Amino acid sequence: MVTSTILGLDGQPIRTADLAEPQTSRSLALRNEWQNHPSRGLTPSRVAAILDGAEQGDLVAQCELYEDMEEKDGHLASEMLKRRGAIRELDWDIVPPSSPYAAEKKNAKQLKELLAEIPDFDELVFDVTDAIGKGYCCLEIEWHQLDGWWLPKTVTHRPQSWFTVHRGYREEIRLRDGTVAGEPLQPFGWITHTHKAKSGYLARSGMFRVLVWPYLFKNYSVADLAEFLEIYGIPLRVGKYPPGSSKAEKATLLRALSELGHNAAGIIPDGMTLDFHDAATGDPDAFVAMIDWCEKTQSKVILGGTLTSQADGKTSTNALGKVHDEVRKDLRDGDAKQIAATLSRDLIYPIAVLNGLATNLRRAPRLIFPVEETEDIKTYADALPSLVAMGMKIPRQWAQERIGIPEPEADDADLLVAPKPAAPVVASPAPAPAAAPAPADPAVAPPAPGTAVATAQPATPLDPPARMVDQLDTAVAPAIGDWLAQIRALAGRVDSLEALRDGILQLAPDMSLEQYAEAMAQGLAAAALAGRYEILQEASGA
Repeated sequence: MVTSTILGLDGQPIRTADLAEPQTSRSLALRNEWQNHPSRGLTPSRVAAILDGAEQGDLVAQCELYEDMEEKDGHLASEMLKRRGAIRELDWDIVPPSSPYAAEKKNAKQLKELLAEIPDFDELVFDVTDAIGKGYCCLEIEWHQLDGWWLPKTVTHRPQSWFTVHRGYREEIRLRDGTVAGEPLQPFGWITHTHKAKSGYLARSGMFRVLVWPYLFKNYSVADLAEFLEIYGIPLRVGKYPPGSSKAEKATLLRALSELGHNAAGIIPDGMTLDFHDAATGDPDAFVAMIDWCEKTQSKVILGGTLTSQADGKTSTNALGKVHDEVRKDLRDGDAKQIAATLSRDLIYPIAVLNGLATNLRRAPRLIFPVEETEDIKTYADALPSLVAMGMKIPRQWAQERIGIPEPEADDADLLVAPKPAAPVVASPAPAPAAAPAPADPAVAPPAPGTAVATAQPATPLDPPARMVDQLDTAVAPAIGDWLAQIRALAGRVDSLEALRDGILQLAPDMSLEQYAEAMAQGLAAAALAGRYEILQEASGA
């Protein structure tokens, strides 16, 4: 157990004794409250009154309307599940702060193990996404200690109607307790996520605020279509009764007509007749067009397009579908960043600070959803050695992130290693035979004793490029002579650069990419120095 002072997000001390009991356990009125259904008999004037009331601080009716919308509109619910489910399917990770120390890396790893012990963590993430449509959501944390570690025992989604918004210098979500201002939320007791679908006050920032009007118009059109089908979809039935029929006989005939319309069976007195006429003609396309417009508007608002949810067979193309899918990915990435920031603040930091794995929010580990798509490994494997050989300085960590290979831990012993290439067999050059002494020229007499003889002057010392070229000629040339001969023979056989590349790789199959890159760099450097040397020689001769 941590004995040092624990500070909350506001810098004030936190008492661990306050975490033993959830805040709503004392709110009997909220737990016994039943929700209303304002969508019943919904009219434009009623919608306007609900939205105006939310702007004045009464969020209950608006939140209950949002619940009804998602519950009664199948298309809206389906599109919201697509957007929310995209976040739940993402992998998550716990990363240390920027430029971390060794202890911070260790704390992040420990925190990831603790987070994996939270029951139904994926469902927790899904509950947080409820704020995407409704503007905000609050999840209550119940803490307990397990083997000396502070961990959430349960994380429970609470209805949005339980809360109110207090407007001070900044808007603050508070628990409804019967007062005007509301009860402040207990520190470390809540995950409070506000999702900005649009800028403005919290009561107007929810996505469902935009969707309420298409929902209303669609309800009208669905009701009108149902009435149309009831009137125009059943054949007209006419009953004829003989003169002098009593009211009871007429009522029996009318009842028989109704039963024939719904039950296809009925009885009438003898002497009465029934005539069936063709159903009245009408055009339901207007109602269907209105319903389609409402659903397409909902898809555009939720997913940013329509081609990822439904196709009309006219404007739908593969290219447009890909464009709309890219828009969905942009929305998913934006949602993931907002939710990761909230979870890092309201869940990761409390777990870290309660267990002594962090002291402040700035240096605390963070939760992330890696949404960057990895690049093709083969493309990078082919390009990076050439770029490094050209002198480009490429950080290893950047390359690993681009191709999706995680950074190894310090204690990882099971790492892939490149096989060591077999050492090339180099034949020792045969010693040059000793030069035979030149025959004495009879015309040249040996110098007389005591005569001064001119001695040979030592050669001019070579400059560094010349020495390197000379060393390559005397030492390296015999070693690579056999390789050059094989490469020349290979170049004469192949008919494309790709075949030449594959053939060169077969000459030394055990060499790694790093060793190829190093050999290329040395060869390019030697060639550059040799060229400089030749230019200097030509310049000095001129």
